Amino acid sequence: MRHGKKVMHLGRKTAHRKSMLANMACSLIAHKRINTTVTKAKALKQFIEPIVTKSKTDSTHNRRLAFSSLRDKNAVTELFRTVAVKIADRPGGYTRIIKLGNRMGDNAEMALIEFVDFNEVYTKEEKQKKKSRRRGSKSKSEAPTVTTEETQEVAATEEAETPVQEEKVAAPEEKKAAAKKEDKAKDESDDA
Repeated sequence: MRHGKKVMHLGRKTAHRKSMLANMACSLIAHKRINTTVTKAKALKQFIEPIVTKSKTDSTHNRRLAFSSLRDKNAVTELFRTVAVKIADRPGGYTRIIKLGNRMGDNAEMALIEFVDFNEVYTKEEKQKKKSRRRGSKSKSEAPTVTTEETQEVAATEEAETPVQEEKVAAPEEKKAAAKKEDKAKDESDDA
């Protein structure tokens, strides 16, 4: 039974596991996404999410806590400068795990772990989904206000444009007739 066993041991002793997770976390912070096995990705997610939460408030204490876990000064700097700025408004769930299939050599399940806010493909789709609305349901602030003077001006311009539209309809017929004349002239020159 699994009572109270919260640690994924990953087949390593404690010191090896902690340094491996710190190294993977530094790589994730530097490259914003890494490929690894699914189990390591899940363990890394549990390891890095609290550190990223601490990076939201930039204080000396939080930097020291992050450094004690990550053990790399450059990674801590990158975390507090670039990553924390992008994820500032997100309440949690900073990473995403995408399963990639099995590895060729040992058939291990592989996964891609990445920061959610650094993937432009997914974030653009989410923004487009939020912008779409049902037809005709504009909010009151977006709906333009039209005065009676403007409606009279629009009606006058529509009346003035109607003869122009009739001329546009006649123009394609004239083009067809001109094209037929050119074709006849080419046929006559080919026969001669």
